Amino acid sequence: MKKTIISTYERLVLKHPVITLSLLLTLIASVGFFAKDFHLDASADSLMLEHDKDLRYFRQINAQYGTSEFLIISYSPIGPLLAPETIADIRTLRERLLEIDRVTQVLSILDAPLIDSPQVTFRELNREVRTIETPGVDMDLALKEFTTGPIYRNLLVSPDGHTTALQVMLADNEELQTLHRRRNELREKRDDGLLTAGEKQQLHEVSTRYDQLSRAHNEQQARDIALIRTIMDEHRAQADLFLGGVPMIVVDMIDFIRNDLVKFGIGVLVFVVSMLILIFRRPQWVLLPMACCFLAVLFMFGFLGLIGWKVTVVSSNFTSLLLIITLSLCVHLIVRYNELLAEQPQAGHLHLIRETIRTKALPSIFTALTTIAAFASLLVSDIRPIIDFGWMMAIGISFALVISLILFPAGLVLLKKPEPFVPRFDITGIITRRCVHLVEHYGRATLAAFAVITFISIYGISQLTVENRFIDYFKPTTEIYQGMALIDRQLGGTTPLDIILDADPDFFIAREQSAALDDDDPFADDFFADDIVDAGLSGSSYWYNSYQINEIHAIHNYLNELPESGKVLSMSTTFTLMEHVNEGQPLDNIALSVIHRMLPEIIEDTLFNPFMATDGNQIRFNLRIIDSDPNLQRNALLGKIERDLVELFDLQPEQVNLTGMFVLYNNVLQSLFSSQIMTIGVVFLVIIAMFLVQFRSLRLALIAIVPNLISAAAVLGLMGLLGIPLDIMTITIAAITIGIAVDDTIHYVHRYIEELRIDSNALTAIKRTHDSVGRAMYYTSITIITGFSILALSNFNPTIYFGLFTGLAMFVAMFANLTLLALLLLLWQPRQQTG
Repeated sequence: MKKTIISTYERLVLKHPVITLSLLLTLIASVGFFAKDFHLDASADSLMLEHDKDLRYFRQINAQYGTSEFLIISYSPIGPLLAPETIADIRTLRERLLEIDRVTQVLSILDAPLIDSPQVTFRELNREVRTIETPGVDMDLALKEFTTGPIYRNLLVSPDGHTTALQVMLADNEELQTLHRRRNELREKRDDGLLTAGEKQQLHEVSTRYDQLSRAHNEQQARDIALIRTIMDEHRAQADLFLGGVPMIVVDMIDFIRNDLVKFGIGVLVFVVSMLILIFRRPQWVLLPMACCFLAVLFMFGFLGLIGWKVTVVSSNFTSLLLIITLSLCVHLIVRYNELLAEQPQAGHLHLIRETIRTKALPSIFTALTTIAAFASLLVSDIRPIIDFGWMMAIGISFALVISLILFPAGLVLLKKPEPFVPRFDITGIITRRCVHLVEHYGRATLAAFAVITFISIYGISQLTVENRFIDYFKPTTEIYQGMALIDRQLGGTTPLDIILDADPDFFIAREQSAALDDDDPFADDFFADDIVDAGLSGSSYWYNSYQINEIHAIHNYLNELPESGKVLSMSTTFTLMEHVNEGQPLDNIALSVIHRMLPEIIEDTLFNPFMATDGNQIRFNLRIIDSDPNLQRNALLGKIERDLVELFDLQPEQVNLTGMFVLYNNVLQSLFSSQIMTIGVVFLVIIAMFLVQFRSLRLALIAIVPNLISAAAVLGLMGLLGIPLDIMTITIAAITIGIAVDDTIHYVHRYIEELRIDSNALTAIKRTHDSVGRAMYYTSITIITGFSILALSNFNPTIYFGLFTGLAMFVAMFANLTLLALLLLLWQPRQQTG
């Protein structure tokens, strides 16, 4: 069987290279054509947990209280905020923004209803809603209301009165929203195992249509935001302006991903070409690896476009990784060919190629399979982009292996035999021989050094956290960072957290009993003390009545006093304003009902609909958390709020629900620890199993895993010591490090076993292995380290950490393979050292 495979391979690849290359290039071109459909995704959905019950509740609450896309423009004028020239400039800015097709409304201080400038009664408010553009408004009182009022302070105007916000409302895409809701419903049924065959087909059709519309929507959104920024530039002489909001973050994140893909893909390519020229000094050793790298990446771009798989922030580095892994496969082939050429300078070109493949095919296949297994370990994560990243890399590496074992030898057959290259100054040989020297003469010191590194790494790992601030993902020079920082400091925080309080379950039981018995139940009297007919909603709801006002005020004040809280809006805000327009009189149920029925629509949309369900049996406290707070502990804060609401306010646990992006993001962060443990555990088990299959020795498999374990632990430990938290990108470093570093381990152990068979002398076998495979390990590691270092130029800080720490891990892995691995192998064969 083995001979048949080898003969078939030689007949197709080595004896008919033109036909083989033509078929391979045709396949790549066919798939690569779909690279035009390659797309990026930076939406909130792309960063959610799989099967997160909080995500379902979040969507339910959004559907109930209504959400629309909007942008925030912070405006800090050079002069006074309410000066005539400032108001005129804001008016002009608003009018220019309204010229954009998708902008439906621009809310600003020009539109804010005033009730205290001077004070108005309910009758006056019902007759006319006044703003700062209404004649006779006292501007000093208006500024005081903006900076101290319960609604506008820290929301519309900063406490110092110097910065205001414009909310740019964007038109909803009704079809897109309908498809999104339907897709989520079908996905939930699928997750629950309730999806029928017809619904399965419908899910495919809905998802396809949703992706098409979403793509067009994102492109239009990018054009709109570019136009908004152009309009903002027209007003920078009069004020400092920053753009914020989820749509802007999504657009900028996609730009970051796109720029990283292009910039770092090209950057890594330049570094790789430079390193290959510097190391090998022969055109074929540059052209063939680059062809393999380019075609592997082209195939993956086309494959992703063909199946509609979008690249996210997490998977945006797949281009660089695929280049590096493909290059590693090629470098080992190049080094082996040159080694054979130096040993047999008179041998024929085809013979050298055949021997290169014969000796390197099996190790290359095992290294690829082991690397695939390492990336496949990411599939056990609960985070969708990490799962997708694992699949992308597993598929990409599979094809990179095929290309390397077909295109490289077939292309080499068509090129002339290169001349042997002897470097004038063999720095690689000096480095590898120094490593052997450490192994031979300083074995105990080497073991002690790695033991110290291991203990320090373990301590560092114990210090790892997952608490990180979204604002720290970006450099301070980016608009995302600057806008979020200003909104956090001046306009009441950035990350929304909703506290949803339902009615006491006993309330519904009492109401049903009251209706069934048609009697004055004592429990019902507590809730319906006023005349129900006259009281309307206040006489039939749990929360909207005079008996709950003080409770709602107390909860609102508690939330407002939390150090992490920026701005809180709730029915407490509404009640405060209602008391104000009620001429300071307490609100009874009759007054509540009358005011609720007679308020202008603009006031109801602002003060009622966002904070209370239509039946009055559920209320919503909307917090904005100060995300830039360095002491922010998300999980602890959520736990504290839930406990305090139950213990301090005598609420039932089932009444209290926390939701919002703050909760969903915290769920992702909290899953990072379990995902890290799961992925590392799986990858080591799989790799040990692969080692057992290849080396057929448990002891040798355990020895081979040690350098990879230390390299991953060293990086995670250093992150813990430096206080760098795990995030959705750095969590993949350990699996990636092991997956790439294990390639060198397999090549080294495989060659060591071959060398040991020659004279059964472990030390001389190690020296020969260092002088052959050790060179390839050095070349690939230095190339990887250099290539990943370019990621430090990114505007996205997790990408920077990813590049630097992966490079560091590769250095540790290279040094550990050339020293610790060799030393452990030497200790494993003590009897054969003397031959």
